[in-house]
Amino acid sequence: MNAISPAGSRRAPGREPARLPEDAHPVPPSTVDALTDDLVEAFGAEALRRDDAGRLSASTDWAHMSPVLAPLLPGGVADVVVFPRDAEGIAVAVALAHRHRVPVTPRGQGTGNYGQGIPLYGGMVLDTSRATTIHRVSDGAISADAGASFVALEKAARATGQELAILPSTVGSTIGGFIAGGSGGTGSLANGAIWTGYLHELRVAACTDRAQLHTVPYPQNTAMAHAFGVSGVIAGATVALRPAVEWTALFAAFNTLEQAAAAGEALFELSPTPRLVSLDEAGIVATYRPMDAAMPPDKVSLRAILSVGSVAEATAIVVSSGGTVTGVRANGPALLASLSYNHVTHRVRKVRPDLTHLQCMGRGLIHRRAEVAATVPDSLVHLEGFHIGGSRTWVGMLFTRYVDTPSLYAGMDALAGVEVHVDDPHTWVLHHDRLDLIRAAAKRFDPDGLLNPGKLPRT
Repeated sequence: MNAISPAGSRRAPGREPARLPEDAHPVPPSTVDALTDDLVEAFGAEALRRDDAGRLSASTDWAHMSPVLAPLLPGGVADVVVFPRDAEGIAVAVALAHRHRVPVTPRGQGTGNYGQGIPLYGGMVLDTSRATTIHRVSDGAISADAGASFVALEKAARATGQELAILPSTVGSTIGGFIAGGSGGTGSLANGAIWTGYLHELRVAACTDRAQLHTVPYPQNTAMAHAFGVSGVIAGATVALRPAVEWTALFAAFNTLEQAAAAGEALFELSPTPRLVSLDEAGIVATYRPMDAAMPPDKVSLRAILSVGSVAEATAIVVSSGGTVTGVRANGPALLASLSYNHVTHRVRKVRPDLTHLQCMGRGLIHRRAEVAATVPDSLVHLEGFHIGGSRTWVGMLFTRYVDTPSLYAGMDALAGVEVHVDDPHTWVLHHDRLDLIRAAAKRFDPDGLLNPGKLPRT
């Protein structure tokens, strides 16, 4: 599941909920047939799906977690799905679709939460998950085709004494899908968002008649980060590595949010910087299944993936802040990753389907908590440490009872008055302050507007 978009991704008040496009029309069957013939010739019939089950499976993601998006699903269904096995094949598939003027929706493992990979206009879904080759691991960087999973990438990096600077909480995600749909994750407390130095180089397929891969260096390639594929199809990536650390998981419990947050902020400053620091109010902890003795359901839970050598210092921080260390587990980092970012939304809503999530940041989440509760009743706070603008701070989720969409959006706007800034997680329309950069790249790599149409606002 993708991480939140903490910086450079906030919508202003006056938000509009996602809507199905009014100008979408079916791709003529004869056009789909002609494209399919070309795809079969290029890749073989085994690399395509046109059956109903295959098309529907490739047209869904985790947008059903949103009560705003769920009634709109399926937002669109692919006419054909193609599975290239390498970056060059990705470029060929995009070019063939362009020759037939068929919309193209790039897709990784389908773990997005906002409908990023839903083909609102039908057409061709380009599933990159079979393009899994890892090409090289060098000092400080790893290069792979778009479908390489983070499990494989981290294993390859660890074999050289390195690790990924940032990886998503869903480690089975693919590198191309994460870059196109995500923003941060495990490692972001030290290294920030994916557009702040993580992307050394991208190989990008342009949507033109010519099958060609373009090498896009940093920082120009940030136009492809969290852009849902509208600014060019990511066919391969070279991303940052860091020296490997022996990590362990620390669990702590507190009586109050303020105590836990203060301790967490002290943990931010440990050296090496923890790979993850997460915090949950008791109401969130009570939804976790199975229950875990290290996370008492009536306490605020603070958790950290930190170096083995930092455990003693972290323990002292917890105790001095009024908390109790409830566990230290060498095999715990994977669990803590699964209790972070939008994994929390999935876990909470399995037990409390009446709740929905707002992706937030701002001092009000901690320091004006009572006012937040008055503004958005029945709310619960989940926080992650994140490196933003040269400093480490909290970002996270505010869970609230869903009544209807107008009320939810009114709550988003009202939260600004108590210093909580919401990044709308209930829309598939891009809405951050890098849109001019993305539009410029789209003009270059998608001059005819065929890449994932309906996701980039026209103005």
